[in-house]
Amino acid sequence: MKLLVNGEPHDVSAQSLDALLAELEFEGEWLATALNGELVRSPERQNCRLDEGDRVEILTPRQGG
Repeated sequence: MKLLVNGEPHDVSAQSLDALLAELEFEGEWLATALNGELVRSPERQNCRLDEGDRVEILTPRQGG
């Protein structure tokens, strides 16, 4: 399935947001996720189904200086 993840096209096999995070090797409960502009909380990711063409945003904390 083709998705837009953080503005970049990805061809993935994941059917849920939780599975997508694993497939793309994102780890940690501190991630923030949105599907088509709507916030998806961590406990909801397992049941959050993905469809062809969905837009997913994955935000991770970064250290700056």
